[in-house]
Amino acid sequence: HQHEVAAATAILLACSCALTARRTRTRVEHRTLVDHRSRAPVAANVRAHKMSSSPPALIIIDMQCGMSGPSAGRRNNAEAEAHIASLLAAWRAANFPVVHVKHVSRTPGSPFWPGQVGVDFQPQFVPTTDEYIVEKSVPDAFINTGLERWLRARGIAQLFVCGVSTNISVESSTRTAGNLGFQVTVISDATFAFEKSDYDGVTRTAEEVHAMSLANLKGEFATLAKTTEVLSAL
Repeated sequence: HQHEVAAATAILLACSCALTARRTRTRVEHRTLVDHRSRAPVAANVRAHKMSSSPPALIIIDMQCGMSGPSAGRRNNAEAEAHIASLLAAWRAANFPVVHVKHVSRTPGSPFWPGQVGVDFQPQFVPTTDEYIVEKSVPDAFINTGLERWLRARGIAQLFVCGVSTNISVESSTRTAGNLGFQVTVISDATFAFEKSDYDGVTRTAEEVHAMSLANLKGEFATLAKTTEVLSAL
């Protein structure tokens, strides 16, 4: 009887060790995949269009009048608008596709309610006649819009995302783009966020909100890059 108990115990220990090893191996494989994706060089992402039929698209999210000025709240990345303007100028000079996303609220009284000044594009980001405009009513630019269809029809696979706010419309749209199979780069210093209280009521600075949102996206859904990196590789 004692021999049978000892044998059973040995079998259980062996099974437990094998299961632990398998779980550890799975975690390592997942971490390796994430690390590999997060280290993808931005230059390779930018230049990948040379191997495809279409150039990369610049997606500018919610750069509207309602997002500017002190009334919008405390924010980070004061130079974001200048970076976005530089990116827009570079895309236009290269004759690459540009998408302007506009939020149109369904909530009366919102600064983004139709007819309000807040819904208009900021003057430096007014689209030209050949640039595509996406109107959305939820944070995600792909929901109930023609954005995916427009990109697919032109064979566009590379997306460079900038705008506001990092943790809401930028993150939401980037997650969907990554899940749909697009190769996405979020330009970290050409996006910004606002101060926000967390679930426990603790006030988080705009910098903290911005950083956590980018951490959510890095590797799993997108590559992160600075404006200078993108411009130098374009």
